[in-house]
Amino acid sequence: MALFSTAYWAPISYYQIAAQSDVVQIELHERYQKQSYRNRCTILSANGPLSLVIPILRPHEGFIRDVRIDYSKKWQQVHEGAIAAAYRSSAYFEEFSAQIKEVYRQKPPFLLDLNTKVWELSLELLGASFPWGFTERFEAPSEGVTDYRFVIHPKAKSKRFGLALKPYFQVFVHKFGFVPDLSILDLLFNEGQLL
Repeated sequence: MALFSTAYWAPISYYQIAAQSDVVQIELHERYQKQSYRNRCTILSANGPLSLVIPILRPHEGFIRDVRIDYSKKWQQVHEGAIAAAYRSSAYFEEFSAQIKEVYRQKPPFLLDLNTKVWELSLELLGASFPWGFTERFEAPSEGVTDYRFVIHPKAKSKRFGLALKPYFQVFVHKFGFVPDLSILDLLFNEGQLL
């Protein structure tokens, strides 16, 4: 079993590890962690890697399941615009963009709810199927559980997990070379599947 934090359009390594796991559990009972994939993702724009961040209300209080999204900012339009600008010319943009836009239109009040919608849609678009659920309480991992809650992080490198991140076509590869372990959006729009 693999134990994960919730994530917003998580990096490709998150999905690769999940797909190789017999069961995935997403943590509901942790405290919110700043500057993590819980409320941000990284895409490849015409100017290089770009972080898209969801603003949240009172980020230092409560459990992750209680963190509310700040809709007073126009972040959805910014994210949609950045995603369209980055991937408009990709092979699968037309195929997936409407479903991805719909996630933003729903405006769930809690970060966990948005991330769950993103997770479910990602799995559907990738055609990935494996057992997953949410934790019932916060615990140290027991035997047979691999804990990724605090290690899949923007400041950590994917090679720490022993993954071979196979290069694939990226829209701006001619400008930046291959950029590994971006958001799953990069792989979806460019390849349409998990490699």
